[in-house]
Formats: sequence, structure tokens, C-alpha cells
Amino acid sequence: MSNRSTRIRLATVAAAATITVAALAGCSSTPASGNGSGSASCEPSKGKVTLQYWNTVNGMDQVVDVWNKSHPNIQVQVKNISNDQYGTLGNALKAGKAPELSQVGYDELPDLRTQDAFVDASACKAAVAAKSKFVPWTWSQTSFGGTGVFAYPQDTGPMAMYVRTDIFAKYGLDIPKTWDEYAADAQKLHAADPNLTITYFDPNNAEWFNGLLWQNGADMYSYSGGKWHVTVDNDKGKQVADYWQKLISQKLVRTDLASGSTPANAAFEQGQLATYLGAAWGYSGFRDNNPDLAGKWSIVQLPTWGSNPASGDWGGSSVAFMKGNKHLYESVEFNTWLNTDPEALALENKLGGLYPAALAGSKLPALSQGVPYYNNEKIFDVFAESSKNIDTSFTWGPTQKTVNLALQDAMAKATAGNGTLSDALGAAQATALKSMKDLDISAVAGK
Repeated sequence: MSNRSTRIRLATVAAAATITVAALAGCSSTPASGNGSGSASCEPSKGKVTLQYWNTVNGMDQVVDVWNKSHPNIQVQVKNISNDQYGTLGNALKAGKAPELSQVGYDELPDLRTQDAFVDASACKAAVAAKSKFVPWTWSQTSFGGTGVFAYPQDTGPMAMYVRTDIFAKYGLDIPKTWDEYAADAQKLHAADPNLTITYFDPNNAEWFNGLLWQNGADMYSYSGGKWHVTVDNDKGKQVADYWQKLISQKLVRTDLASGSTPANAAFEQGQLATYLGAAWGYSGFRDNNPDLAGKWSIVQLPTWGSNPASGDWGGSSVAFMKGNKHLYESVEFNTWLNTDPEALALENKLGGLYPAALAGSKLPALSQGVPYYNNEKIFDVFAESSKNIDTSFTWGPTQKTVNLALQDAMAKATAGNGTLSDALGAAQATALKSMKDLDISAVAGK
């Protein structure tokens, strides 16, 4: 995650629990420095235990209330850290005051791993057995090379396009199916109404842009021969960057809005934006923040690059066992319930928009029914199809947070007229190589 602390917590992210895919290579495939704490004892604690669980999900306190009412000897206290998720968690780790459990985005797991932030829960039989309860590729994100249990998957974020169908109908436009059609519609909409743009480009949201790179097969990293191969600045990535640079230069998309912000919600409310390129978790954000737009939205697959049906993923979170955890047995009990129990999963979807990584999620009635806000369309069928078209070999690097910050800084400069988005990819690549070198992680440019 996520990468979600910069937003009004539209929710987290999701992947269809029905897909079976090859294990994601990401952080799980590589022996980066800092392997997390060794496997700890899994003896039950004596007497009543209180666990700290930090997260960024709306309504999570209500989910935890359900657990607390039926587990008087294992109580859980919730802390929402959405204002500064990783800053808060990082400071707690440095002070030796980390919570027992914390939400951690998949793309942040490698970074925190280098900081020895996790404890291995594999001494708990229930933790090892939990593997069978999750979509395989999500489990591989959390286990680091198939060894250890450092976190449970919670959700992922298959992307799709949210469409204001009333706006497209007003101007007699078909909903675009390719990126070429999308650009053409952007021109037509803005020509018809100077106050209307097809969407916005948020230069301070590297995670969102990474999802678009992911869709086009713009692999940023690979690992072989005992070293990282850094390919952030690649031809597929430049194709995506040049595409958006052209839209920005022609002022066909806005660059002054941040995902989930009050100004962005207002722009949608006022009909100034015709589409939103987002993940499954975004569905609850529009429902909760723009209730007056009910019935005006439809959700369809992302525009494609030609005939390639590939999609992208934006975000995804785990619930990690944090370093210093002295109540591992109880943490496993709660974490298992939180991320596999049908009642918990249903509440998390309803209140926080989570689209579960657990296999049980595919059986939730809420994910097979129409959603009233979206004209009773079965929107989760769209996200399920998107999930099937995600390349699960896409890999996160061990210094992803640092790279994302560099990418955002360069994208912000580009949208202000200083350089281009393609230049931003080059800056991110240079940062990736330097940051790994600084940590004595073997890395080279190119495959």
C-alpha cells in the first residue's frame, strides 16, 4: 500500500479471490539485506492479552469490535495511521514501540524488510496452515522466498475505469476501450466544454502511476544471478509516460488534484471530470463522498494498449507481524480471523471497501450482487476480470518507497513544466540504483 495515506482512505485494494496465478516474484523471491526477525515462540500467553493493530481502513474499529465481543481474553486496540502510515510505523520501529500487527502495503514489504521490521510467525502451526486460505500470488508477496510467515495478505487492487455515463451520453461519445480512443475522447470532451477534462493526473501518486506501468508490462525490476536488475526506465514505461505527457501538455487532463482529496471530490461532484482510473477499493469512496452522483457511474475495464487485455494493480495490503511482538499466538489467532472469516471479510468490504485476498472472499454475497450506487451493476465482476488480466510476475524492489518518492518529485516537476514524465522514469531508475548501493544490495541497470 499502498500507498493510501495520501488519500481520504477510499479503502484499500483488492484482487479477485477466484484467480489462480503463478507466484509473484516481487519481494518474495529475493534475499535482500535484512531478513526480518527469526521465528518466535508461539506459546499462548497467560491471562488476558491486548494487541495493538494499526491500519488505514475506514470502519476497521467496527470490525474489531465484533472480534472483541467474542474474545474477552484477546482484546484488540485499533489505531488509524492514515495521516502518515509509514512515517508513524517507522518512528515506532525505531523507538522499539511497534504494534503487534500493522497494515503494510505489498510494495512496502521489501523496504521494511531491509529494516528488520518483521517477526516470523511460522512457529505457529495456524500461521503456516493459513497459506491455503489465500490466493496463491498474494501469499507469495508476504512469505519472502517461500520461507517464513511475516504477514497475511489482506487485499489487492485490480484497476478499472470509473465512467460518468451521463457525460459521455451528453456529448454522444462511446466509452473508450483503448488508450487511443481515450485520448481522442479527451480532446472531444474538452473542446465541447473547457471546464471538463476526461480525468486528472496526480503527480504525487507514484503508486497509481506504477499501476499504469504495470498494465503495459513495464517491468521495473527482476532478480537473477544474485543481484537485482533495475529496468524502471524502459521502453514500455516510456510509452506510458509519453502518452500522459502529451495529454498534460495539451491540457486535456488536470494536474492540480490529489486522489481522494476534497478538491477532487468537488470536481467530480461538479461534473468537471468524466472518468476516474482507479482500483476496486475506490468504489466505496465515490459512494461515501459523492452520494449525489448515485446512478451516474459505471465501471468498465481499463482502456487497453491495442488488443492486449492486460490490466494493472494499484496497491494491495497485508497485515504484518511486527518486530517485538510478544503475543504471537494471539496475533495469529486474530490475524487469521480478520483476513479469512466471512463475517469479518463482509464487514471490511462494506465499511472500508476492501476486496479480500482470501479465497473465502469469492463467496461473499456482496461481491456477487449488484451495487445500488452503480445502477445495481455487478461491479465486482469487472474487478474479477481485471484481476485475471494482471501480470503477476511484476516485481517490487527492496527500496520501493525511496524510488516512489523520487518518481513523485520528478513527476511534479514535469507537470510544472520542468522536464518530462519520461525524464521522471530516468530519475527513479537512478535513485533505485543508488539506494540499493547505499544498502549494499547488489544491483545493475538493465536485464
